[in-house]
Amino acid sequence: MLTYPVIDPVALQIGPVAIRWYSLAYIIGIVGGWWLIGKMNKRANVMNKEQYDNLMTYGILGIILGGRLGYVLFYNLGHFLKHPGEILMVWQGGMSFHGGMLGSIAAIFIFARRNKIKFFSVMDMVAAVAPLGILLGRLANFINGELYGRITTSEFGMIFPHGGPLPRYPSQLMEASLEGLALFLILMFLYWKKECWKKPALVSGAFLIFYGCFRIISECFREPDVQLGYFFEAVTMGQILSIPMIIFGIYLVINAKRKNTGKN
Repeated sequence: MLTYPVIDPVALQIGPVAIRWYSLAYIIGIVGGWWLIGKMNKRANVMNKEQYDNLMTYGILGIILGGRLGYVLFYNLGHFLKHPGEILMVWQGGMSFHGGMLGSIAAIFIFARRNKIKFFSVMDMVAAVAPLGILLGRLANFINGELYGRITTSEFGMIFPHGGPLPRYPSQLMEASLEGLALFLILMFLYWKKECWKKPALVSGAFLIFYGCFRIISECFREPDVQLGYFFEAVTMGQILSIPMIIFGIYLVINAKRKNTGKN
């Protein structure tokens, strides 16, 4: 059995202000992603400097509002209908990746329309750097000892502070490796080496396909949310939400390839 490393969830304390690892993950992920998009934009020449500077504002609003509303709607609607005042209490935790993704898509769509830029030219860049934020977020989940895995007897089990006396899979690290690091490397390879920035929507489609597949695999080891449990006695909400992602991603990739070869 592996030993869980107890790490203070507060990364930095400045007087009464406590900066938690989870908040720091969001900050570094957004700033790092924005910096990488700047490098991509120099190659693809999609936005001017003013548009590039404004992109971060849209991205932050999309991630936070979408992530919170997604959690409320997909994971704990009954609770928030009884306690609507808690919807805005983001600091208490409760963010959904799928909601954050939908929020980001909506924000980028509005940004592209207002600036008269092709939507997928921007979306492909955002999709390519998104796994960086996912990687950092899952590592923060591990530090917090939350979103742990199912009970296991394997040598990879850990006893989490809030997970009871039995060892569990460190599913946060699995997700960080697959949905974060592996997906990031795949999309960077496609964007830069295969020059898929010339094929709008292909990188976005690849993100949806690979993330959906990786999430379905990871959910096999992750403990489902206690208020939801399993659907059909075996399927989790994360797996259900990932299926339409994969289907739509396949459509985007096929359509992007057809357009690139002039078959449309």
